Amino acid sequence: MDTLRREVLSQRVRQVKPSGIRKFFDIINTMPDVISLGVGEPDFVTPGHIRQAGIRSIELGHTRYTSNYGMLELREELAAMLHRRYGLTYDPKSELLVTVGVSEGVDLAMRTIIDPGDEVISPDPGYVAYEADVIFAGGVPVTVPTYAKYEFAVRASEIASAITPRTKMILIGNPNNPTGAVIPQAELEGIAKLAIEHDLIVAIDEVYSRLVYDHEHRSIASLPGMRERTILLDGFSKAYAMTGWRIGYVAAPAPILEAMLKIHQYAIMCAGTAPQEAALEALRHGEDDILVMHEAYARRRRMFVDGLNRIGLPCCEPRGAFYAFPYIGVLGLTDEEFAEKLLFEEHVAVVPGSAFGSAGAGYVRCAYCAAFDQLEEALVRMERFLKKYSSGSNT
Repeated sequence: MDTLRREVLSQRVRQVKPSGIRKFFDIINTMPDVISLGVGEPDFVTPGHIRQAGIRSIELGHTRYTSNYGMLELREELAAMLHRRYGLTYDPKSELLVTVGVSEGVDLAMRTIIDPGDEVISPDPGYVAYEADVIFAGGVPVTVPTYAKYEFAVRASEIASAITPRTKMILIGNPNNPTGAVIPQAELEGIAKLAIEHDLIVAIDEVYSRLVYDHEHRSIASLPGMRERTILLDGFSKAYAMTGWRIGYVAAPAPILEAMLKIHQYAIMCAGTAPQEAALEALRHGEDDILVMHEAYARRRRMFVDGLNRIGLPCCEPRGAFYAFPYIGVLGLTDEEFAEKLLFEEHVAVVPGSAFGSAGAGYVRCAYCAAFDQLEEALVRMERFLKKYSSGSNT
C-alpha cells in the first residue's frame, strides 16, 4: 500500500492527548498485588435486585430498540426524582433524554451548543473528558484554576475574569472529579448570576450528586433563572455502582434537548434496553442501596484523608465524590514521577494530578472507593515510600 501523502487524522483528534487515567489503568492490569486507587469505580457490585431487573429484561425478550429518548417509564421516574430532590419540573416526553452514561451527555452538550471558536470555561483540575469534548466540538477550552486553600472549589470571581465575548458555556462537575470539591452555595449563586448576566449556558455534571458529605446537594438548575439555561447531566454509575451498565441522562429545556436528540439518534440510536430497565429498578427501589454505599464511602473518606495527612501528604477535606487529592510536592518529585515510582516500587496506583489540568501538578488523585482494608494497606505502603524518599535514598 502506498504511503499516504497527507495527514489522515483530523486536527481536532491530534489536538487531544490520550487519557492519563487509562495509561495507568493499562499498566495496573499487567501487575500482581496492586492496590488500585487510580480508576474511579466503586468496589461494590451493582445491587442484586438491580442486576435481576436487567436479567429479567433479557429473559422476557426485551431486546429491541426503545424510543430515541429512552423508555418513557424511566423518563417519568427521572422527572419525579428531580422534582422530589430539587423542586424542578421537567416534561418526561420532551425534556429528558437517556444517554449511554454521563460521558455521552457531556459530548452531546458540547456538540449541540458549541460552534467553532466558541469558548467554554471549566475548572482546573477537572475531569479529563471535558477539555477533549470541547475540542472535538470545535470549541476552545478555557480553564480557571482552583486552589487547595479554597478546598479546590471553583469561585465565581475566577470564572468572571475568564469571560470574553466568545464565551458561550460554563462546564462544571459538582462534586468535582478529581478533587472531591463541592461548590459552596454562595459561589454557586455567583456563577448563576454570571450566566444570566452574560447569557451563557451552564452544563453541570452531577454524577456524584448522591455522594456529598455533611450537607444536601443543590443543583444550579434549581436557582432562580437557571432552569432555562442549564443542561443537567447525571447518571447511575456512581450512586448505584452501575458503571458497566452505561446509563446516564440529560435534563434540559425542550429546544436544547430536541437538538441534542438529533445527534444522539444518529450516533447512538438509544441506550441499551436491559440497562434502562435496571435503571428503572434502581430509581424505584434503590434508595437504601445508596445510603449503605454512602455510609461506607464516608467512613473510608475519614480514615483515608486523616491517614494521608498523618503520613505527611497534606490533603484538604473532599466534600463529595470518592477522591482525595493530596499534595506530593514535599518530596521534590513531579506528580508523574511520584505516581510511577509508587506503582512500581510499592504497587499502589494513583493518578498524577496533572492528568486533570495544569493546576493539578504537584498533586495525585487517590480514589478511596477501594475496600477499607486495601486503603489501610495503601497508607502503610505510601508511608514506607515517603520515608524512603524523604530520607534521600531515591536511587
